[in-house]
Amino acid sequence: MAIDPATAKILAQLALKAAADEEARKRIIMIALIPVISVLLILTMFVHIITHPLEYLSTIFSGNELAQVTQLHDSFSLDQTIDINDTSYRESTGIDYSGVTFSDGAIDVIYFNQADKRWADKPYGKTGTIGTSGCGPTSLAMVVSSLLGHSSERMTGDSKGMSPYPVVDPVQMSNWAYENGYRCEGNGSYHSLIPDGARYFGLKAEGCTVNEPQRIVDALANGKLVVAIMGKGHFTKSGHFIVLRGVTGKGKILVADPISKSRSEQEWDLSLILNEACKQAGSGGPFWIISKGESYEKEDHY
Repeated sequence: MAIDPATAKILAQLALKAAADEEARKRIIMIALIPVISVLLILTMFVHIITHPLEYLSTIFSGNELAQVTQLHDSFSLDQTIDINDTSYRESTGIDYSGVTFSDGAIDVIYFNQADKRWADKPYGKTGTIGTSGCGPTSLAMVVSSLLGHSSERMTGDSKGMSPYPVVDPVQMSNWAYENGYRCEGNGSYHSLIPDGARYFGLKAEGCTVNEPQRIVDALANGKLVVAIMGKGHFTKSGHFIVLRGVTGKGKILVADPISKSRSEQEWDLSLILNEACKQAGSGGPFWIISKGESYEKEDHY
């Protein structure tokens, strides 16, 4: 059916108007989206800078300046987060470490691994898991369990003071650390967790610096345990709590590394541990000598 010229003209005008309206709508949508997209990009950039400061600083500094900034970051950072693709994490995950005990030091040490399949994915604070961020509570759990050897009735949190194991496990210790303000969200644990946590359980905790190696050796030889916060090196790419659990007849140090059973079965030079310990540790660190306190020994805790 033929369309007369007048009708055709009207239809053409309507089509042009519809096209113009569609273009106008698109322009309005784009104008509205531009500030939203800009804000999202700024927020994304801000989050990236906060979570990856060295990558950002590497775009500003270079050479010796970048090396100094990197050293400063490694010295003061509280980052104890381990990547799930890290070799140590992949070797440890999916394993149940129940019953693992080291008996080659002055005292038997109950071993816990933060990536143990029983609790690796359980939360530590609001933004992390025991597996990726719980080296502090896991190390403290080993120390408390080995020195006291029983379930604590003072624990709080989901465990309700009861443990399914005859020890204080990393889940209970992580709950306690978070509830008492020792969790550093996005990083790991504040260094004060170690001395304060040990004292909470009635243990004696003494700070020790890298300039006091003989104190460490003497403590280990006498059945005490030492928690160390390590910096970048053989044990970590950033920061990591470990337990020094003994000393051999040849002066080698035995450790309990909460993310690596294989490293826990090696013997280590004290000089290496001193060199790689976090030099800017707080709360009297980077070493804390922990033993049964007099008040604990005088009381009936069983």
